[in-house]
Amino acid sequence: MRNKIKISILIIIALVCGGVMFSLDPIPQDLDYHDFVDKRGWLGVPNFGDTMSNLPYFFVGLMGIWAVQKRKHDTTCFDSCFERHTLLTAFAGIFLVCFGSGYYHLEPSNETLFWDRLPMTIGFMGLYAMLIGERVNERAGRILFPILLILGVASAVYWHISEQNGQGDLRPYALVQFFPLLTAPLILLMFKPKYSGTKYLWFVMLWYAVAKVTEHFDETIFDLVGGVISGHTLKHLSSALGTYYLVLYVQKRRLLHRKR
Repeated sequence: MRNKIKISILIIIALVCGGVMFSLDPIPQDLDYHDFVDKRGWLGVPNFGDTMSNLPYFFVGLMGIWAVQKRKHDTTCFDSCFERHTLLTAFAGIFLVCFGSGYYHLEPSNETLFWDRLPMTIGFMGLYAMLIGERVNERAGRILFPILLILGVASAVYWHISEQNGQGDLRPYALVQFFPLLTAPLILLMFKPKYSGTKYLWFVMLWYAVAKVTEHFDETIFDLVGGVISGHTLKHLSSALGTYYLVLYVQKRRLLHRKR
Protein backbone atom coordinates (compact mmCIF):
# COMPACT_ATOMS: atom_id res chain seq x y z
CA MET A 1 0.00 0.00 0.00
CA ARG A 2 1.43 3.39 -0.97
CA ASN A 3 2.22 5.94 1.70
CA LYS A 4 -0.26 8.43 0.23
CA ILE A 5 -3.08 5.94 0.69
CA LYS A 6 -1.95 5.14 4.23
CA ILE A 7 -1.80 8.84 5.12
CA SER A 8 -5.25 9.34 3.56
CA ILE A 9 -6.61 6.58 5.82
CA LEU A 10 -5.27 8.41 8.90
CA ILE A 11 -6.74 11.72 7.72
CA ILE A 12 -10.14 10.11 7.10
CA ILE A 13 -10.10 8.53 10.57
CA ALA A 14 -9.23 11.93 12.06
CA LEU A 15 -12.09 13.63 10.24
CA VAL A 16 -14.58 10.89 11.18
CA CYS A 17 -13.53 10.91 14.84
CA GLY A 18 -13.67 14.69 15.01
CA GLY A 19 -17.04 14.78 13.26
CA VAL A 20 -18.56 12.13 15.51
CA MET A 21 -17.16 13.65 18.69
CA PHE A 22 -18.41 17.16 17.98
CA SER A 23 -21.78 15.93 16.79
CA LEU A 24 -22.39 14.88 20.39
CA ASP A 25 -23.70 17.21 23.04
CA PRO A 26 -21.10 18.65 25.45
CA ILE A 27 -19.91 15.98 27.89
CA PRO A 28 -19.50 17.15 31.51
CA GLN A 29 -17.23 15.32 33.93
CA ASP A 30 -19.09 12.58 35.82
CA LEU A 31 -18.56 13.43 39.50
CA ASP A 32 -18.73 9.72 40.36
CA TYR A 33 -15.37 9.41 38.63
CA HIS A 34 -13.75 10.85 41.78
CA ASP A 35 -15.23 8.14 44.00
CA PHE A 36 -12.31 5.68 44.04
CA VAL A 37 -12.73 2.55 46.09
CA ASP A 38 -9.48 2.66 48.09
CA LYS A 39 -9.79 5.63 50.43
CA ARG A 40 -7.36 4.35 53.04
CA GLY A 41 -4.75 6.78 54.29
CA TRP A 42 -1.36 5.83 55.70
CA LEU A 43 1.55 7.75 57.20
CA GLY A 44 -0.56 10.89 57.01
CA VAL A 45 -1.08 10.55 53.24
CA PRO A 46 -4.75 10.53 52.16
CA ASN A 47 -5.76 7.84 49.66
CA PHE A 48 -2.29 6.36 50.08
CA GLY A 49 -2.48 3.64 47.39
CA ASP A 50 -3.75 5.86 44.58
CA THR A 51 -1.54 8.78 45.64
CA MET A 52 1.81 7.07 46.18
CA SER A 53 1.47 4.74 43.19
CA ASN A 54 2.31 7.81 41.11
CA LEU A 55 5.93 7.72 42.29
CA PRO A 56 7.06 5.40 39.45
CA TYR A 57 6.26 8.18 36.95
CA PHE A 58 8.86 10.34 38.69
CA PHE A 59 11.59 7.75 38.27
CA VAL A 60 10.61 6.61 34.77
CA GLY A 61 10.38 10.22 33.58
CA LEU A 62 13.87 10.97 34.89
CA MET A 63 15.23 7.72 33.43
CA GLY A 64 13.78 8.64 30.05
CA ILE A 65 15.21 12.16 30.10
CA TRP A 66 18.60 10.76 31.10
CA ALA A 67 18.45 8.09 28.36
CA VAL A 68 17.72 10.74 25.71
CA GLN A 69 20.48 13.03 26.95
CA LYS A 70 22.97 10.18 27.17
CA ARG A 71 22.48 9.31 23.49
CA LYS A 72 21.85 12.82 22.14
CA HIS A 73 25.02 12.75 20.02
CA ASP A 74 24.50 9.15 18.90
CA THR A 75 23.42 9.33 15.25
CA THR A 76 22.31 5.69 15.38
CA CYS A 77 19.67 6.75 17.94
CA PHE A 78 18.69 10.22 16.79
CA ASP A 79 18.75 11.31 13.19
CA SER A 80 17.57 14.83 14.10
CA CYS A 81 17.06 17.20 17.03
CA PHE A 82 13.32 17.01 16.38
CA GLU A 83 13.23 13.35 17.38
CA ARG A 84 15.11 14.08 20.58
CA HIS A 85 12.79 16.95 21.45
CA THR A 86 9.64 14.88 21.02
CA LEU A 87 10.95 12.20 23.37
CA LEU A 88 12.17 14.74 25.92
CA THR A 89 8.67 16.26 25.85
CA ALA A 90 7.06 12.84 26.32
CA PHE A 91 9.30 12.00 29.28
CA ALA A 92 8.82 15.47 30.79
CA GLY A 93 5.06 14.88 30.66
CA ILE A 94 5.50 11.48 32.32
CA PHE A 95 7.67 13.04 35.03
CA LEU A 96 5.07 15.76 35.72
CA VAL A 97 2.25 13.20 35.92
CA CYS A 98 3.77 12.08 39.22
CA PHE A 99 3.06 15.48 40.74
CA GLY A 100 -0.20 16.24 38.92
CA SER A 101 -1.83 12.86 39.53
CA GLY A 102 -0.42 12.66 43.07
CA TYR A 103 -1.92 16.07 43.86
CA TYR A 104 -5.26 15.02 42.39
CA HIS A 105 -5.48 11.83 44.41
CA LEU A 106 -4.81 13.63 47.69
CA GLU A 107 -8.25 15.21 47.28
CA PRO A 108 -10.06 14.09 44.10
CA SER A 109 -12.23 16.79 42.53
CA ASN A 110 -12.69 18.54 39.20
CA GLU A 111 -10.34 21.30 40.36
CA THR A 112 -7.47 18.95 41.13
CA LEU A 113 -8.21 16.66 38.16
CA PHE A 114 -7.06 19.44 35.83
CA TRP A 115 -3.50 19.07 37.17
CA ASP A 116 -3.67 15.32 36.54
CA ARG A 117 -4.80 15.71 32.94
CA LEU A 118 -2.56 18.59 31.88
CA PRO A 119 0.79 16.73 32.02
CA MET A 120 -0.80 13.65 30.44
CA THR A 121 -1.64 15.67 27.33
CA ILE A 122 2.01 16.77 27.12
CA GLY A 123 3.22 13.18 27.32
CA PHE A 124 0.66 11.91 24.81
CA MET A 125 1.35 14.62 22.25
CA GLY A 126 5.13 14.30 22.50
CA LEU A 127 4.91 10.56 21.90
CA TYR A 128 2.40 10.91 19.05
CA ALA A 129 4.53 13.55 17.31
CA MET A 130 7.48 11.16 17.60
CA LEU A 131 5.50 8.38 15.92
CA ILE A 132 4.40 10.64 13.08
CA GLY A 133 7.91 11.96 12.49
CA GLU A 134 9.63 8.59 12.64
CA ARG A 135 7.05 6.47 10.83
CA VAL A 136 4.89 8.64 8.60
CA ASN A 137 6.83 11.73 7.53
CA GLU A 138 9.49 13.72 9.37
CA ARG A 139 8.44 17.06 7.89
CA ALA A 140 4.84 16.44 8.93
CA GLY A 141 6.04 15.51 12.40
CA ARG A 142 8.04 18.73 12.71
CA ILE A 143 5.05 20.83 11.67
CA LEU A 144 2.55 18.98 13.82
CA PHE A 145 4.70 18.76 16.97
CA PRO A 146 3.98 22.29 18.31
CA ILE A 147 0.42 22.15 17.02
CA LEU A 148 -0.27 18.88 18.82
CA LEU A 149 1.22 20.24 22.04
CA ILE A 150 -0.94 23.36 21.87
CA LEU A 151 -4.06 21.31 21.09
CA GLY A 152 -3.32 18.93 23.95
CA VAL A 153 -2.82 21.64 26.54
CA ALA A 154 -5.76 23.65 25.16
CA SER A 155 -8.10 20.64 25.47
CA ALA A 156 -7.36 20.31 29.19
CA VAL A 157 -7.62 24.08 29.75
CA TYR A 158 -10.89 24.25 27.81
CA TRP A 159 -12.39 21.41 29.85
CA HIS A 160 -11.27 23.09 33.10
CA ILE A 161 -12.76 26.46 32.15
CA SER A 162 -15.98 24.89 30.89
CA GLU A 163 -16.44 23.08 34.22
CA GLN A 164 -15.85 26.31 36.11
CA ASN A 165 -18.54 27.97 34.00
CA GLY A 166 -21.01 25.19 34.80
CA GLN A 167 -21.04 23.77 31.26
CA GLY A 168 -18.38 21.07 31.39
CA ASP A 169 -17.25 19.73 28.02
CA LEU A 170 -14.82 16.81 27.77
CA ARG A 171 -15.11 16.38 24.00
CA PRO A 172 -11.81 18.02 22.96
CA TYR A 173 -9.88 16.28 25.74
CA ALA A 174 -11.42 12.91 24.86
CA LEU A 175 -10.46 13.41 21.20
CA VAL A 176 -6.89 14.40 22.10
CA GLN A 177 -6.47 11.36 24.33
CA PHE A 178 -8.19 8.61 22.37
CA PHE A 179 -7.44 9.52 18.74
CA PRO A 180 -3.68 8.85 19.20
CA LEU A 181 -4.50 5.63 21.04
CA LEU A 182 -6.71 4.54 18.15
CA THR A 183 -4.29 5.40 15.36
CA ALA A 184 -0.89 4.66 16.95
CA PRO A 185 -1.26 0.88 16.40
CA LEU A 186 -2.27 1.56 12.78
CA ILE A 187 0.84 3.70 12.29
CA LEU A 188 3.04 0.91 13.66
CA LEU A 189 1.36 -1.63 11.38
CA MET A 190 1.17 0.40 8.18
CA PHE A 191 4.46 2.32 8.09
CA LYS A 192 8.00 0.95 8.02
CA PRO A 193 10.13 1.59 11.11
CA LYS A 194 13.02 4.01 10.94
CA TYR A 195 14.60 2.49 14.05
CA SER A 196 14.82 -0.98 15.54
CA GLY A 197 12.96 -1.75 18.76
CA THR A 198 9.35 -1.58 17.57
CA LYS A 199 8.48 -4.32 20.07
CA TYR A 200 9.07 -1.87 22.91
CA LEU A 201 6.47 0.51 21.46
CA TRP A 202 3.98 -2.37 21.33
CA PHE A 203 4.68 -3.04 25.00
CA VAL A 204 3.97 0.62 25.78
CA MET A 205 0.54 0.26 24.18
CA LEU A 206 -0.13 -3.15 25.73
CA TRP A 207 0.50 -1.95 29.26
CA TYR A 208 -1.53 1.19 28.68
CA ALA A 209 -4.44 -1.02 27.57
CA VAL A 210 -4.00 -3.06 30.77
CA ALA A 211 -4.04 0.21 32.71
CA LYS A 212 -7.38 1.25 31.16
CA VAL A 213 -8.89 -2.15 32.04
CA THR A 214 -7.74 -2.05 35.66
CA GLU A 215 -8.96 1.54 35.95
CA HIS A 216 -12.42 0.49 34.77
CA PHE A 217 -12.59 -2.39 37.26
CA ASP A 218 -11.29 -0.39 40.21
CA GLU A 219 -13.73 -1.74 42.80
CA THR A 220 -14.02 -5.24 41.31
CA ILE A 221 -10.27 -5.82 41.54
CA PHE A 222 -10.17 -4.38 45.06
CA ASP A 223 -12.85 -6.85 46.17
CA LEU A 224 -11.28 -9.82 44.33
CA VAL A 225 -7.93 -9.41 46.12
CA GLY A 226 -9.46 -8.77 49.52
CA GLY A 227 -8.65 -5.08 49.60
CA VAL A 228 -4.91 -5.55 49.07
CA ILE A 229 -4.78 -3.21 46.08
CA SER A 230 -7.31 -1.35 43.95
CA GLY A 231 -7.76 -1.34 40.20
CA HIS A 232 -6.88 2.36 40.02
CA THR A 233 -3.62 1.82 41.87
CA LEU A 234 -2.83 -0.97 39.41
CA LYS A 235 -3.65 1.45 36.61
CA HIS A 236 -0.85 3.75 37.75
CA LEU A 237 1.62 0.88 38.12
CA SER A 238 0.68 -0.66 34.75
CA SER A 239 0.95 2.57 32.79
CA ALA A 240 4.24 3.43 34.52
CA LEU A 241 5.56 0.01 33.48
CA GLY A 242 4.43 0.79 29.95
CA THR A 243 6.38 4.05 29.94
CA TYR A 244 9.47 2.15 31.13
CA TYR A 245 9.35 0.30 27.81
CA LEU A 246 9.63 3.70 26.14
CA VAL A 247 12.88 4.17 28.08
CA LEU A 248 14.08 0.81 26.78
CA TYR A 249 13.15 1.89 23.25
CA VAL A 250 15.47 4.90 23.56
CA GLN A 251 18.26 2.86 25.14
CA LYS A 252 18.26 0.04 22.62
CA ARG A 253 17.05 1.37 19.28
CA ARG A 254 19.33 1.62 16.25
CA LEU A 255 18.86 3.49 12.98
CA LEU A 256 17.66 1.20 10.19
CA HIS A 257 17.41 3.78 7.42
CA ARG A 258 17.03 7.53 7.05
CA LYS A 259 13.56 8.83 6.28
CA ARG A 260 12.68 12.30 5.05
